[in-house]
Amino acid sequence: MTKPSKTTGAEKGATRKITLERTFGASLEDVWDLWTTKEGLESWWGPEGFVTTVRKLDLRPGGAFEYAMTATEPAQIEALKAMDFPLTSVAHGAYTEVTPRRRLAYWTLADFIPGVAPYKIAAVVEFQAGPKGVRMLVTEDAMHDAQWTEMSRMGMNSSLDKMARVLESRRRGKKRR
Repeated sequence: MTKPSKTTGAEKGATRKITLERTFGASLEDVWDLWTTKEGLESWWGPEGFVTTVRKLDLRPGGAFEYAMTATEPAQIEALKAMDFPLTSVAHGAYTEVTPRRRLAYWTLADFIPGVAPYKIAAVVEFQAGPKGVRMLVTEDAMHDAQWTEMSRMGMNSSLDKMARVLESRRRGKKRR
């Protein structure tokens, strides 16, 4: 079971942020695994209608990652074609902090936006085990404009919905044993 996401903005004068909060009825180990393993990330990363292939995952401060995200559903394929974007985009970045089962920080390079110079987007994921499961807080830098920031927020929300389904499926599988 997940709580709906909350989205907030940062105070004036600071770097604008997107904050999403979820509570998963799952173990901390399961949630951490989904964020930190090739198999875990490939099971949920990317919004609905996309699949992700992890090409590189060096989980340590300074370690690089690279994911290829491919549109698979007709609506997403058509939307990308209409914007003259490729059906597969590659995200790459590096981890800045890895505190097992507590905190994961990384940056991703936004280098795919026509007419916009590449820039880094920082993100922090915080995990807290509690009596009802795992509370997870995802905080990301806002993008260069409101439209792209909203698309980023929507994409992460959709991805987290997929994560919730993966965790629920794992929980049901453990009950059957």
